[in-house]
Amino acid sequence: MKTRRASLLARQWQRGGWLSTALRPLSALTAWAVERKRTRYATGAKVSYRAPVPVVVIGNIYVGGTGKTPMVIATVENLRARGYTPGVVSRGYGVKVGPHPRVGLGDLEAARFGDEPALIARATGAPVCIHPKRALAAQALLQAHPKVDVIVSDDGLQHLALARDIEIVVQDQRGVGNRRLLPAGPLREPASRLADVDAVVTNIGTPGNSLAASDTPDAHSGQDAPLPSVSDAASRPRQVQMWLEPGLASHIGGRATQPLPAFAGQPRIAAAAGIGNPERFFATLRAAGITLSATLPLPDHHDYATSPFQALDADVILVTAKDAIKCGALNDPRLWEVPVQAAFSDPGLFDWLAEALRTRKTDADRGQTGGAKNRGHNPAE
Repeated sequence: MKTRRASLLARQWQRGGWLSTALRPLSALTAWAVERKRTRYATGAKVSYRAPVPVVVIGNIYVGGTGKTPMVIATVENLRARGYTPGVVSRGYGVKVGPHPRVGLGDLEAARFGDEPALIARATGAPVCIHPKRALAAQALLQAHPKVDVIVSDDGLQHLALARDIEIVVQDQRGVGNRRLLPAGPLREPASRLADVDAVVTNIGTPGNSLAASDTPDAHSGQDAPLPSVSDAASRPRQVQMWLEPGLASHIGGRATQPLPAFAGQPRIAAAAGIGNPERFFATLRAAGITLSATLPLPDHHDYATSPFQALDADVILVTAKDAIKCGALNDPRLWEVPVQAAFSDPGLFDWLAEALRTRKTDADRGQTGGAKNRGHNPAE
């Protein structure tokens, strides 16, 4: 029953319908709250904290998972390759942090930092700081790691208490759905918000899975429109497609690794995923030629306090890197981690980002208006 209700809501969020229409009065309250919050920061009634280093916010307007974590990892790695020393701030979803931010480096416990921050720290080697108040996290990160010269915020697009220099939205093939705000639709902010950000990265899932024009609704007109070209970035947000390429699978609890196609042809292969869109992971495995005898979609951020795999009749169970962070204590010899790496349609994406950060830092140093959005100086609430 719960699954059917969730499926109904997901369909309504994409195409509309009686339930979505019935919920529209509540969406009007969401719109009022969003606009009131933005107005208070725009008028100075509330002041954003401006960090002494540039800030890149990677978030979304569609509730749930769209592929932000691979984008954060790719951003950290590519900025480092261009001479920056990045650090990451995150909410630490599902973790009770307390009043003081928590800073870590290297192999972090998901129970103390959250699954996504722990994965980002392990994958990048960058310092990570978690706290629901991103401004406090940014201050603690810089205090603990003073060599950090750019902060990447994992999520936090709506967290206006932290001023930012660059905003990047990650969406997937659901686009903006039925274009309605929560709860009648899937959006945290109006679709028109996409016109204000610096880049829109669309996660198409697997290589070659190009979006049709109708898959990318235009934020301005409300009609379907093709992706703008990268050269149009001066007047509109930079538009980029992203897909996820699987790496070597590694045995959880052991040292064995093997290419993902090596599992193709094996009859008893299952897959499980506790991410925002489990079907995207299953599609990646099938694209590698693997026939899945069973799939187990789990809630995003599933805690794995007990094993959900006991009923799976399989010799091998493939899981995401985000799940693998939490599965080590299960001691299930069937578990294999499948990491993914983000790839992009725009080879100049991170050159543009590095240059944009330098330009906006120079403008801010000169006191010009091209610096951080939500400019302010006081620590946020």
